[in-house]
Amino acid sequence: MEGKWLIADRDLNEREGLKWWLRTSSIPVTNILLASDYQEFIVIFERDIPDIVVMELDMIGREDWSSFRELLQIYDPVLILTSAESTFEKARLAIDMQALDLMIKPFSTTKVNSAFQKASRRIGKKNSSNGGQYTHSYKDLSYEALFNSQSSARQEYQMAAFKTENAETIGTLSSFLSEYPFKDLHGVFTLSDMIVLLFLETCPNITEQCQKAMRKWDEEFLEPLAIVVYTGKNPAVTIHQKYLQTKKMLEFTYYKGYKQVVEFEYSPDWVHMDPFLTPPEQRKWVDMLNNFDLEKIKKWLYDEFLQLQNPYPDPGLVRIRLTSILAQIRRYMQTYNLVDQPLYEREYRYIFNSILYDTVLYRTVQNLILFIQKIFIGAEASSRNYKQDPIERGIAYMEANFSNTNLKLEDVAQYVDRNPSYFSHLLISKSGKGFTEVLAGIRIKEAKRLLIETRKPIKEISYLVGYQNTNYFSRIFKETIGMSPREYRLNKTENLTREN
Repeated sequence: MEGKWLIADRDLNEREGLKWWLRTSSIPVTNILLASDYQEFIVIFERDIPDIVVMELDMIGREDWSSFRELLQIYDPVLILTSAESTFEKARLAIDMQALDLMIKPFSTTKVNSAFQKASRRIGKKNSSNGGQYTHSYKDLSYEALFNSQSSARQEYQMAAFKTENAETIGTLSSFLSEYPFKDLHGVFTLSDMIVLLFLETCPNITEQCQKAMRKWDEEFLEPLAIVVYTGKNPAVTIHQKYLQTKKMLEFTYYKGYKQVVEFEYSPDWVHMDPFLTPPEQRKWVDMLNNFDLEKIKKWLYDEFLQLQNPYPDPGLVRIRLTSILAQIRRYMQTYNLVDQPLYEREYRYIFNSILYDTVLYRTVQNLILFIQKIFIGAEASSRNYKQDPIERGIAYMEANFSNTNLKLEDVAQYVDRNPSYFSHLLISKSGKGFTEVLAGIRIKEAKRLLIETRKPIKEISYLVGYQNTNYFSRIFKETIGMSPREYRLNKTENLTREN
């Protein structure tokens, strides 16, 4: 609905700036009128009767308040007030005049955009209401119906939930949805992280309405928005249950991203994912990092995280798995003394927070790849300066080569370019264990995994973890774990059976 606007401000630049912004926006405008003082405002107002008034509070003198109020009561325009003073008194006056918004100078583009769009929608809503086409009804519902499983509220409503990527814009989204001309809308419930809309059960086109609302929102605010629509028809499902399922469905934005409307009849269950890297995966990561193989790392991350399909794993498990990868990268950073450099430590904290809090998985993966690129640059520079930690490099080498039955202290010392005796001294000083004990620990850890996760014979497992003599392997295993490999497998299998 096109409207006639009157902008009143004593500052020529402010008047022309607001006029220019309105002209270049997508808001339908019939005419834009300008007034530089209160008397000019009165003359133009009475002559043209604007639909929307943008008025500088400070141009209204104390003696003019009575006439200004009377004018607004008679013609009832949509009112936006402006002021250079951000004070309680100005806010009180704006509330008293029932202004749609109060804009404080200097104006921000976002604030002007929001206020003008709200005014335009208010005009459209007023005209629709006058024509008897659109009303909101909130008769018998409260927030209790969403949160209380024992609520007695009627259940025959359809539900949609709106979520912005930036939680700080929830207030703006709430105003937008409250003023948007939805049909058959029964309630708008604003929460801290989403907004829930209830529609009458007879509403035939909720998804189409939500798609149009998303396009309008995107046009005005350019803020990513995700919408899920619950289409289940089971009358036994309560509003509380619909809310819980709808809230769960919004978590799928982690995999699918924003700027889309998703319909569902029921929320599928998450599938299980091992949140930790297995020893073979750890060795692969050690190898990829040591070889600066960014292409292999990209492929591994893409295959692991960006090829996921429904049913998806719990996002919490995915985040843990990403932190398991980050732990490998952290060790790599220690190898090259990058943890002592503030730049790389800040980058590490940033990617750690990205893994924990980013709302879209794809973005986290991309951030991780960029982080690894930077780490490689730092590692190469550190390598040129001979600042690598020989112990971290040595342990990483042992983790990658423990299956070699002939692996010796001399091999690892040569790899890190240290004298064997000196490397052994460093290893004991740092870890409290000698070469043989550290290597045995790595091998026994992998043996435990193979005993539990595979049916391979103990003789084969012994060879896979670097022991040619099965009896010697069994003796070392029992000394370390307290039971033989066969007893360990039987014990763990029985425990898993009881748990299942």
